[in-house]
Amino acid sequence: MNYHVYHNVDVINGKGTRCTLFVSGCEHECRGCYNQSTWRLDSGHVFTQALEDQIIADLQDTRIVRKGLSLSGGDPLHPANLNAVLKLVTRVKTECDNKDIWLWTGYLRDALSPEQQAVVNLIDVLIDGKFEQDLYDPSLKWRGSSNQQIHCLTDMTAV
Repeated sequence: MNYHVYHNVDVINGKGTRCTLFVSGCEHECRGCYNQSTWRLDSGHVFTQALEDQIIADLQDTRIVRKGLSLSGGDPLHPANLNAVLKLVTRVKTECDNKDIWLWTGYLRDALSPEQQAVVNLIDVLIDGKFEQDLYDPSLKWRGSSNQQIHCLTDMTAV
């Protein structure tokens, strides 16, 4: 998997102070997307074990308390990203007490493959649906267009 940027402190992509990883690879290529540079699977940087370990360390850091991890892109549920994303979210759930996971995807929750659903089973908030330029609404919280839905999947996070 490749990624474009990792923010170890972020207050924009989800509730509270968070770590945010923008992965590479998106087959949706939505018109008006603000992250077009993340569409190619080979763009950005290689996601390494060292970066995965750093994300876990940042989430465990008590000097700057993070509420959780946000995964965006690109698309974390792109088939080429699933193994690395599943490994990362599994580690967060097992090694980082009380941290929630938010994930943005262009895929619809009701149409996920079993492999994509395996990732979603471990997260707390899913924002699904392609960005639709004609439905763009800057007043929406945590999504760009009104067709995108916020799914609270656990009791851990109220949006």
